[in-house]
Amino acid sequence: MDMTWVTDRVAVGGGIWVVERMAEVAQAGVTHVIDMQIEFDDRPLGKAVGVEVLWNPVDDDFMPKEYEVFERGVKFALEALEDPEAKVFVHCAAGVHRAPMMALAVLCATGYSLEEAKMLIQTKRYVVDFAEVYVRSVESFLKLHRNGGAGKGRKDGNKRG
Repeated sequence: MDMTWVTDRVAVGGGIWVVERMAEVAQAGVTHVIDMQIEFDDRPLGKAVGVEVLWNPVDDDFMPKEYEVFERGVKFALEALEDPEAKVFVHCAAGVHRAPMMALAVLCATGYSLEEAKMLIQTKRYVVDFAEVYVRSVESFLKLHRNGGAGKGRKDGNKRG
């Protein structure tokens, strides 16, 4: 399974594709998956093995990503991480661009600085390539997110570790 733990509760990686791999993900302790692939919807695979999946499809087109893409993923991850037993796997097809981009937003929403989160992800998963346009998209999201989501109410302002 192409999965790299960047913290004890957040992993980043590549595509799952088949129910047998989703079962491996579940056996690794993952309770929640953020599927960033536009290419494949993991929801039926997750349902088959009892893993909650957010399909958050994004094209890897090196274009800026909308606030809502990050809002969906971060909200899903933060709600999952409220359970101390939960573990989140963020993935795309190869685990190089889209999944690290979302993991960056998630880690920053839990209290890491952008630079700390980037370094942590790149140190643990050496194949990561943070496209500048994606990092800027995360920065734009975080500015709005920390200010209540551009008029969209935040559930809480607590940092999580």
